[in-house]
Amino acid sequence: MGIALSQKIQQSQKVTLTPSLKKSIDLLQLSRYELINKIHQEIEDNPFIEKEEDYDITSSIDEEFSYEIESKKTLRDSLLDQINDLNIDSKSLKISKLIIDSIDEAGKLWEEIDELKDIASFECNVDEIESVLLNIIHKLSPYGIGYRNHKECIEIQLRNKNISKKTFKICMLIILNESMDDLDKIQMDFIENGGTIESFESALKEIKKCDLSPGLNFEESKYIYPDLKIVVENNNSKIKFINNDFPKIKIDEDLTKNIKKDLKKNKNSEISEKISEARWLLSSVKKRNDTVLKVGEYIFSKQINFFKNNPIKIETLTNKEISEELGLHPSTVSRILKNKYIDTPKGIMPLKSLMVSSVSKSRNITSIQLMNLIKDIIKHENKPKSDKQITIELNKRGFNLARRTITKYRKRNNIPSSRDR
Repeated sequence: MGIALSQKIQQSQKVTLTPSLKKSIDLLQLSRYELINKIHQEIEDNPFIEKEEDYDITSSIDEEFSYEIESKKTLRDSLLDQINDLNIDSKSLKISKLIIDSIDEAGKLWEEIDELKDIASFECNVDEIESVLLNIIHKLSPYGIGYRNHKECIEIQLRNKNISKKTFKICMLIILNESMDDLDKIQMDFIENGGTIESFESALKEIKKCDLSPGLNFEESKYIYPDLKIVVENNNSKIKFINNDFPKIKIDEDLTKNIKKDLKKNKNSEISEKISEARWLLSSVKKRNDTVLKVGEYIFSKQINFFKNNPIKIETLTNKEISEELGLHPSTVSRILKNKYIDTPKGIMPLKSLMVSSVSKSRNITSIQLMNLIKDIIKHENKPKSDKQITIELNKRGFNLARRTITKYRKRNNIPSSRDR
């Protein structure tokens, strides 16, 4: 009886993926470019959808809001070409390809090093993967490729820039500073320690020149259409949905009324379906665009310091948080973030590049912040502390961290073990 009841409950909880639901899911995942093309096709195929008079369907490119990509080669193609030209051993080549396959269109490496080890189809360890990432992938063009967070993206580009050692050192002082929320404090500390305003501002200028989405120059599609744009009105910044090049469509009500009169006399399922599809498209496109704007506004509110005045400050932000705050299903958030771009003062960026996960389950802390905490503990230790002792100390501060997490980030930062310090 209990088993039968359990099975009945499980069956009732299953969501049936209807054709309409599947279409809605597919539409959410479309990039703006793909959606515009779909709408154009629907206008051609469905007589009940018509364009509004002030929209020119033949104008497929809006010069102000579309961004042409000069190269026809994809980012992956370019990276593979470069590593194939290098004189490296076969294992390093395999690891390089493994890493490249986990890099997204913006150039970010989403998989953790230990996760790459787990998915590798050949024998390798985390140290070998880390070495290939730092010494091979991070030296490929465009510089910044294979970054794991925005600070690392900036650091890779700075290392490959033609700037003085002094300027580079100041840049690193800025991006690795524990007071990254407060640039004024970093500048004040720098000047108090003998630095000059000119050299600090010069270094900050170099940081601001860095591309936070270096891979987008190799985006596969011919054009990138950002859905959102950061605009300034009355000295206030806000997010705006870009309507300029978006097809303005409506239901041809006159045709629909005339057809409905005929349908009462002679039923025609194909015509009824076309009318339903037309209404579904208008409703779904509006819902998609409203949700993109809603998610974009929330991301902007969380990352406003990053956009306004701090090129190195990214707040912890996850799909789960957006889902809970906006009342959206996590899968909806994931689909909305896919292939969506925002036009910012820092350039065109994928929305998902503004998401940063916390490395702690109990408190929000980014990987960069964790690295800085580990450095600080080691810097002030009287006797070298083991990874376990560092873990205990951090957990006393309220972080729920595993020892292996501390070991991973210590190694990533090239900090020797307690025995070697």
